[in-house]
Amino acid sequence: MKKYVTELIGTFFLVLTIGMTVIAGGNGVLPPLAIGSILMVMIYAGGHISGGHYNPAVTLGVWIRGRCSTKDVAPYMIFQVIGALLASFVVNYLTPGIPVHARELAIVPELLGEFLFTFALVFVVLNSATSKDNEGNSFYGLAIGFTVLAGAFAVGGIASAAFNPAVAVGISNMGLVAWSRIWVYLLANFSGGAVAALAFKLLCPEDK
Repeated sequence: MKKYVTELIGTFFLVLTIGMTVIAGGNGVLPPLAIGSILMVMIYAGGHISGGHYNPAVTLGVWIRGRCSTKDVAPYMIFQVIGALLASFVVNYLTPGIPVHARELAIVPELLGEFLFTFALVFVVLNSATSKDNEGNSFYGLAIGFTVLAGAFAVGGIASAAFNPAVAVGISNMGLVAWSRIWVYLLANFSGGAVAALAFKLLCPEDK
């Protein structure tokens, strides 16, 4: 159970930071910096307990790669989504009266942007945090956080830069994106994570 609670806590603070910086913190460079930073520190905080996924797409990728038990996949994802939802309710409580408008984005660029940087995120996770060549390293949290930071800067203008189905649920509940577009994130994020895992297995067949 401690693994699942750790996943809830990490996802909670990730989504809380997203909501508070985007809704109450303003635009510009600060939200991506804060989001990448909180992901980094939460991975360092919980990585030794649960692996620090905080993302159903990461859990899927790590499972396909063979470093997550099948019995843990559904509980990880459930607790990640619960953490995201709890964070979204806290953000809504802390930001009363601040107008929130769902972004209207072109579907195909949004799909592609979410897919590409979810792929990048999971690919970095697998290579920095699960590869035998990098066992015991101290840089994996920084690498993963900076991937999200880079993705937010790169495609934040054409996508919501969730790269994470749990985050997509959280920002939908905050009103930052429409619930009717949740399928975009589920499709792009899960497929990005799965393809990244397959790419890792193709490139590192000896790393099992």
